[in-house]
Amino acid sequence: MAKTVLILGASGKIGRHSKAEFEKAGWDVKIFNRRHDNMIEAAEGVDVIINGLNPAGYKNWATQIPKITNQVIAAAKSAGATIIVPGNVYVFGKQAGVWDENTPHRADTRKGKIRIEMEEAYKAAASEFGVQTIILRAGDFIDDKRSDTLMGMGILSGLEKGAINALGDPNAKHTYCYLPDWARACVQVSEKRNKLNVFEDIPFPGSIFSIKELAITLSEKLGRQVKVKKFPWALIYLTSPFWKTGYEMIEMRYLNDIDHSLSPQKFRSILPDFKTTGIDEIMFSEARA
Repeated sequence: MAKTVLILGASGKIGRHSKAEFEKAGWDVKIFNRRHDNMIEAAEGVDVIINGLNPAGYKNWATQIPKITNQVIAAAKSAGATIIVPGNVYVFGKQAGVWDENTPHRADTRKGKIRIEMEEAYKAAASEFGVQTIILRAGDFIDDKRSDTLMGMGILSGLEKGAINALGDPNAKHTYCYLPDWARACVQVSEKRNKLNVFEDIPFPGSIFSIKELAITLSEKLGRQVKVKKFPWALIYLTSPFWKTGYEMIEMRYLNDIDHSLSPQKFRSILPDFKTTGIDEIMFSEARA
């Protein structure tokens, strides 16, 4: 029997990679057009909904995230579909450590608190209406287009001149998610959804490294020394009143100063044979981009 997935936000990073991986796996893929489509009608007959919708540049998160959440829940409830949401690490706040599905959500930031409320809404829908929701939680994205991510806009922006930027402590361990890997995992989790609970919080382990370790890897890949420089935060603070993305970067700056990672245990228990792309291979692609 054919399996059908509805991709929300197909032009974005999550949607683009999800579309490619579901198609590769033989699923029927439907694309939601937010300008013209009714989400409930678009979800008719689908098995899985991938929520890749996210207000560009964090614009109007406080109003748009709840609105999107309610629409997705209503569509999944009507269709009897499973929702997969790309969770993030904002919910954990400034507590360093290895985060897993049992780590308390103690967000210190506005965006983190909005995400907590969003996840609680999905959890409530799972409990009250049986709408299966899977949070596939990940760290900062690494895409195959550097300019679309914090890795590209901030860390690698000076690579052509022989340096990368440390947005905080260059020795702090940071968790990253290579988006093609996340999308592959999304497909495989979708195919095991009938064996999972009605609400699941699954940390995606991804890659864990410091900026100093990244500089060493890039130096080896490029055959020349790559230095580490401090990111020009002063410029971001100056432009943040006029640049929304800069303002939002400042709020999440703390993540670059605390050691953190996502536990692989639950993910490995569900997908024991899943192979993530090694940081050497990822950075070879990034260095050539």
